[in-house]
Amino acid sequence: MQRTSALLAVCFCAGLIAALFNSLTAWLGGAWGITSLAGVALAPELSKAWLYPRLVWGGLWGLAYFISIRPLRQRRHWVRKGLWISLLPTAVQLFFIFPQHTPHGFLGLGLGSLTPLFVIFYNLIWGFFTGVFTRILWGRG
Repeated sequence: MQRTSALLAVCFCAGLIAALFNSLTAWLGGAWGITSLAGVALAPELSKAWLYPRLVWGGLWGLAYFISIRPLRQRRHWVRKGLWISLLPTAVQLFFIFPQHTPHGFLGLGLGSLTPLFVIFYNLIWGFFTGVFTRILWGRG
């Protein structure tokens, strides 16, 4: 049971660290003007108020990742599973958060027609690093 709890903590921490990479990528995309070149109004300001909730949510999504690798026989393809699990926060952002909690509408198209691609890309970064860091922090055990 202790190993399960340890893996749960590792997944949360890996999701949190991955959210840092995801957030820095989103911020750099806006700061370098990549999103505006694509006609998307996603240019967040790097601040504690913007970053901290993203880190916590990244850790919480890491718990969803935990479900996919919890059984001992499922502890392979760590990064691939992270990429698949990243589709969950993507779907929540595009189909729930944007239309229900922001004025940007369905899929966030109010920010630009390529917004869904950026959301998918940023969340794939989260999934990749969640898999990488879970594997690194968990080790061979």
